[in-house]
Amino acid sequence: MTGPLHGLRVIEIAGIGPAPMACMLLADLGAEVLRVERLEPETMFRESRFDLLSRGRRSIALDLKHAAGISAVLRLSERADVLIEGFRPGVTERLGLGPAQCHARNPRLIYGRMTGWGQTGPLANTAGHDINYIALSGALHAIGRAGQPPVPPLNLLADFGGGALYLVVGVLAALVERQQSGLGQVVDAAMVDGVAHLSTFIRALFAAGAWTDRRGENLLDTGAPFYDVYETADAKYVSVGALEPRFFAVLAERVGLSGEERAYYADRRRWPELRARFAAIFREKTRDAWCELLEGTDACFAPVLSLAEAPQHPHNRVRNTFLEVSGVVQAAPAPRFDRTPAREPSTPPDPGADSERALYDWGFSEQEVAELRAAGCIRV
Repeated sequence: MTGPLHGLRVIEIAGIGPAPMACMLLADLGAEVLRVERLEPETMFRESRFDLLSRGRRSIALDLKHAAGISAVLRLSERADVLIEGFRPGVTERLGLGPAQCHARNPRLIYGRMTGWGQTGPLANTAGHDINYIALSGALHAIGRAGQPPVPPLNLLADFGGGALYLVVGVLAALVERQQSGLGQVVDAAMVDGVAHLSTFIRALFAAGAWTDRRGENLLDTGAPFYDVYETADAKYVSVGALEPRFFAVLAERVGLSGEERAYYADRRRWPELRARFAAIFREKTRDAWCELLEGTDACFAPVLSLAEAPQHPHNRVRNTFLEVSGVVQAAPAPRFDRTPAREPSTPPDPGADSERALYDWGFSEQEVAELRAAGCIRV
């Protein structure tokens, strides 16, 4: 056992998306996470080893519609530091697993709640997904090219950036505060809130008049020709991000811009010409040829790699950014620690695979486990 969170005990009420991602991160960093599944869990993976968001923890299966199942989770909460759930507002209260019920058993418990819209507000009880949360926050409107519709950035921004990571920050902050107060609290992590907070820098530029509310016309949204992607001779792509003058100078020198063309950098009226020039230049060589010329320089360059290609890049290989577990390539834990390194991920468990053994380890007697089995609210 290793990692800076070694010794931390977390109960995860199984869900999808950001809550499992948050628990994966906690597990990667050393926390003991116990995932509580339904008796008949829903999954989009044909084998558990592909369910990477479930890696690094044990799994029990309980019937949370049965009083004995609820009682078991409340018992578990007495020995936990953190409980994380991702239901709509009010669901755990109706089940008998809300913050009040859990804090009655364990006042030190940090109760993490992950939703899209938050625990309050007119949309709180409605369904939604990543695309909806980034739309309401204003972020989606800003992502895309000029004259074209907004482009959803996969489900990375709300689910995992504004959702999972903000939930983890909130949980860790509450744990730090508990050292002074001795008390737990509820962490209300809403994806729409998190994405709005992530957008602070863009909003600062907008407020200062340095960013327009029209996508594709700004420095970081493909409006600038020196911050964009370009097709190469072999129908692949490269990225350039030479925003600062000194970095643009390196890029211009390496790709062979003329002195007159280099002056276009500071003249927005000439940006269309500079973009056309870059497009023509990058189509002259293959992606690999551009890598030989530009990688390792201050041109702010990188090849656009596919999901299959990224683990093979020399930089990622040297840093072990990706690893393989049970035949599945996946990202290694991040961030990194010099004294308490994160542990290597283990294969995601089959749902309910650890039901009996985990309950014993969390203080249940053989008699109590037998009673759960007899009541039909545990799957082994």
